[in-house]
Amino acid sequence: MASVNISNVVKSYGALTVVHGVDLEIGDGEFVVLLGPSGCGKTTTLRMVAGLEDISGGEISIGGHVVSDKPPKDRKIAMVFQNYALYPHMTVRQNMEFALRPQKLPKHDVDAKISRISSMLGLDPLLARRPAQLSGGQRQRVAMARAMVRTPEVFLFDEPLSNLDAKLRTQVRMEIAKLHKQLGTTVIYVTHDQVEAMTLADKIVIMRDGRIEQIGKPEEVFLRPRNLFVATFIGSPSMNLFKMTAKAVGNDVVLECDDFSVPLPARLRGRVHQGQAITLGVRPSDIRLVAPGEQPLITAKVEVVEYLGVEALVDLRSGHQEFIGQMPAGSRPSVDTSINLTFEPAGLHLFDSETGNSLDLD
Repeated sequence: MASVNISNVVKSYGALTVVHGVDLEIGDGEFVVLLGPSGCGKTTTLRMVAGLEDISGGEISIGGHVVSDKPPKDRKIAMVFQNYALYPHMTVRQNMEFALRPQKLPKHDVDAKISRISSMLGLDPLLARRPAQLSGGQRQRVAMARAMVRTPEVFLFDEPLSNLDAKLRTQVRMEIAKLHKQLGTTVIYVTHDQVEAMTLADKIVIMRDGRIEQIGKPEEVFLRPRNLFVATFIGSPSMNLFKMTAKAVGNDVVLECDDFSVPLPARLRGRVHQGQAITLGVRPSDIRLVAPGEQPLITAKVEVVEYLGVEALVDLRSGHQEFIGQMPAGSRPSVDTSINLTFEPAGLHLFDSETGNSLDLD
């Protein structure tokens, strides 16, 4: 196990810079997920840690040793790729053995390592098969086993579940989580899937256009997004956004648009000024039906109801505003009805419309 330090790392291809001065500290045994849309620089950053891409500037250290100029074989890392990268002419056992060749271990040590990892991942019945005889989930487990037999200090995962169907993704994701708990190895995991990030990570690094937008625990980036990009990228369904203007009403401040108004949360008094353009963010789970006798904040027409078993997603319209509510399936409204709603005050997120930055962070 080892810590990883990425210090002001830059990657350029000629005049085009794709990673802009990334700084990231990863603790020993930490599970860190690089999350972001396609083209944000997350895989390039991972490949620079692996030594598969040269860095254009900055420094990378693993276990306190600078590895920026070292080849991949000298970095004590193992990488699991999106496309498995198994040798098709070799059996499962031979694929695992091949990963151990550089170590030149005695045969009994090789057999012991393969036996332990194979048993851990449930591969014993598959050792004599070739990759073409395996399912996608089995191939991914073999790719993980091949990385694990090397006993690396750092595991690197590059979108390892993207080729699997939904059920297998859930299964293999749980296997990865269990393995990390059991082995305690440092993990850097790249994905564009926020469910993977939220369920696996000790720490999420959200990237956009080759830069880090926010670093934090899953609950931190969900509950306290630093800007509009993070707020809308994290969460499914995405956060609802409303264009508002701050206005003074007596001694209070309200946020107004053409269709409704919202009292300014007490925690944000003094951070918003008269006439300021505000983007109000409300997650679908923080929109609820009003209780009997409660004053509604907004009345909306139900456009579509998506029944999902335990819950329902409700597409709503109020004047010019279109938004989504997330409700218990048992209390879901009918299509084409009008319903009275309110927003949970603790779930209101305010962003400066000009900068996109949160107004709710110290």
